[in-house]
Amino acid sequence: MVREDLGETETGRLRAENAALRARIEVLEKALAERSDGRTPEPDRAALRSAPDGAALPDALEGAASRGSLDGAALWAADGAALRSGAHGVPEWLPTAVPALIHWRPDGTVTRWSDSAERIFGWRAGEAVGRRLADLVAAEPVSPEAVRSFNFPRMESRFATATSEATTKEGRALLCQWTYAVLHDDRGDVLEIASIIDEASDPRRRDRTVHGRYQLLLQLVDNARSQIFIKDIAGRYVFANRAHAQAMQRHVIELIGSDEAELSPLAPGVAEMLMAREREVIAGGQVMQFEEVLPVGDSQLYFFTVKFPIHDERGEPIGMGGIVTEITSLKRAEADRSALQEKIIASQQAALRELSTPLIPLADKVVAMPLVGAIDSARAELIMETLLAGISSQSAHTAILDITGVRAVDTLVADALTRTARAAQLLGTRVVLTGVRPEVAQTLVTLGVDLSGITTLSTLQSGIAHALRNAPGGSSHGRDPARGS
Repeated sequence: MVREDLGETETGRLRAENAALRARIEVLEKALAERSDGRTPEPDRAALRSAPDGAALPDALEGAASRGSLDGAALWAADGAALRSGAHGVPEWLPTAVPALIHWRPDGTVTRWSDSAERIFGWRAGEAVGRRLADLVAAEPVSPEAVRSFNFPRMESRFATATSEATTKEGRALLCQWTYAVLHDDRGDVLEIASIIDEASDPRRRDRTVHGRYQLLLQLVDNARSQIFIKDIAGRYVFANRAHAQAMQRHVIELIGSDEAELSPLAPGVAEMLMAREREVIAGGQVMQFEEVLPVGDSQLYFFTVKFPIHDERGEPIGMGGIVTEITSLKRAEADRSALQEKIIASQQAALRELSTPLIPLADKVVAMPLVGAIDSARAELIMETLLAGISSQSAHTAILDITGVRAVDTLVADALTRTARAAQLLGTRVVLTGVRPEVAQTLVTLGVDLSGITTLSTLQSGIAHALRNAPGGSSHGRDPARGS
């Protein structure tokens, strides 16, 4: 809407500028449509130059118009500036735009050529793949010596840089920066060289690209829950993300140039310990991973820490990086789970003890303990403990130990049984040993086991009858099954 307080002359000028801008946008849209259809766009040069000075297109567009093509992709005008669009409609200056990527074999044969590489050099992927890189860009940016000296393992994601002049498909010269890695196979042989290419001719564009990528990485690490930081070889901060600055109770910029002792909220001794470990990382040249407990305020906090040396392109240490993740809640959950497991194990063991040493009241002041399975020293102690406790609680005058289910009787078993019987006798309780099979009797005799004072019977049934018949103050009814007919 035109402001009512503007004069006729000013109003007319604004309307003329708006009309010129709309005309130029239509020209550009038409050229973009023709390019997408595979035709060579023919822009209206008069329309391109008909706008007033405040809306002039940049030199790149003027040059493209004079050649009869729009070199790159879509350009549009607004507020006296143009934004150039990269592949897939993403403006190339955005940090999230896919960079120009080229891969080639040691003999120079191109194996990958991205859409963004086409934007820079003019060659399409179908034209470039399979040809020698030097034939396409008139340059060999990475020398054979540089390839041989790049000895880093593939998984380390190391890069090197090189700058060289190159030529586009149309013969235009430009300066390029090649950020490359040399990819090796399992035997260590060179597979190919992979490079990200940036135009370096325009310092403002180069700075904008670098700044955009820096902002991209900064947003990435600032949204990480872990504390991330980098220090120089003297232990001074050169980078820290938001999480680490918050842990240090500082603004990020306050950390830069200072060391741990100057800024750390930890006690001086703890800060010195951290610095000593970081010096060890730099000196050793190896990644260190460990858990640590640090006092923070009135609490003990747990952390999982990764610290690693940072090297230059020659492999020389120039600093140290750290990634610190607090795991206090995880540790507390593990402690709670461990405590719960211990309770479960304790209850299971109690249940097993009851099952392995069951004490059964048979009658008034008569108890029986049937034993099944193997008997070791731990179980022998449990048998004695359980039987004596049962005798005391039941005021039992007779205790039956049935060994029908005991697989083997050896010196350990015989000693456990006799000691249990002797202990029961000290409490005034008679002990009846049942389930004595012929082979068990022979073993007991061979071992010279002293069974004096212990009644031995062949079956549990006969033991029960014996106990009831010989109860203090009781009377005998019927025949004694232990004696037969």
